[in-house]
Amino acid sequence: MDKKLTRRQFLRDSAVAAAALATGLTTTKEADAGKSLEADTSKILDYNPDMEYRRCGKTGLMISAVSLGGHWKRVVKIIGGEEPSGWMTLDIDRRDFQKNRYDVVTRCIERGINFVDACCREEILAYSKALKGRRDKMYFGYSWHIWESRFEEWRPRKKLQEGLEKGMKEAGLDYVDLWRISLLVDSSQHSEAHIEEAVAALDWAKKTGRARFVGVSSHDRPHLKKLIEKYPDQMEVILTPYTAKSKLVSDETSLWATIKKYDVGWFGIKPFASNSVFKGDSSLKSPHFEEDNRIARLAIRYILCNPMITAPIPGLVTVQQVDNVALAVKERRELDLKEKAELARAMDRAWARLPSGYQWLKDWEYV
Repeated sequence: MDKKLTRRQFLRDSAVAAAALATGLTTTKEADAGKSLEADTSKILDYNPDMEYRRCGKTGLMISAVSLGGHWKRVVKIIGGEEPSGWMTLDIDRRDFQKNRYDVVTRCIERGINFVDACCREEILAYSKALKGRRDKMYFGYSWHIWESRFEEWRPRKKLQEGLEKGMKEAGLDYVDLWRISLLVDSSQHSEAHIEEAVAALDWAKKTGRARFVGVSSHDRPHLKKLIEKYPDQMEVILTPYTAKSKLVSDETSLWATIKKYDVGWFGIKPFASNSVFKGDSSLKSPHFEEDNRIARLAIRYILCNPMITAPIPGLVTVQQVDNVALAVKERRELDLKEKAELARAMDRAWARLPSGYQWLKDWEYV
């Protein structure tokens, strides 16, 4: 039998959880947004003692310190076939692809990774299928971006509502744990009316039980800061770029300070700079296999030194990669001088190799 909550059960349980939060049963007001807490482990989804869990801001959810990003770039290096023009153009009905996604999700569950972010039709369909019968093991982050605010036709709240309904129906989802609307990369290009429509749609989704929690994704730091300050109730979670070159600036007017002040959950995309940090091609036979594994762990450890980050969300294409990032969580957090130098060289190489379409990652060197 498929283990999933109905929308009615979700609304009931959310009310109970909210009451617990209000009385301090599951967390404390004094906790930093991303700080790992001493918690009742029975209340942590898919708890594994070898995984670290961080509080996802005001949602109160305890999220694995490394979570699963939706992208599966380079998966053909593992399953074979022609290199697609983009990761979303892969035939997701391929049996070997579906087995790959099922196996990766299985290993995530075994390692205590309890959140997956899916940001397009193909990802939503692939991961809803991979989680069928075990939805109770992972939180599901959702953004069907072509039916959201990045596209002009879908900016009115009724169209956003329509898009969410259509997408959930096609994926067989009764609810999502997080609906984060994908805004324009430079989200300051949105008019205030566009933002108000998105906020209204997020409110509707949460009040009707379609989404447990809500937020947005954007690559525009100053605009995100303004959104959090103006719409704190709807900006429960944000997704932004965050790499092993990102640094927190000592400025109380910065984005991270605003995230802390308003207790916002924060997921970091592109922790490996769209794979530019690696020398190899992610295949198990790569001559750079061991070096790339080490660099991946260094990058994760570096990012987790930021207590505000709920979790980086790398795309993982093998069970070995899942094991590797889970190992990074267990390793000593602070990098020594030799490790810092090795990671710095790798990130300098990544910056030099960034594809033209990912130059915006450099805008997130200081947060």
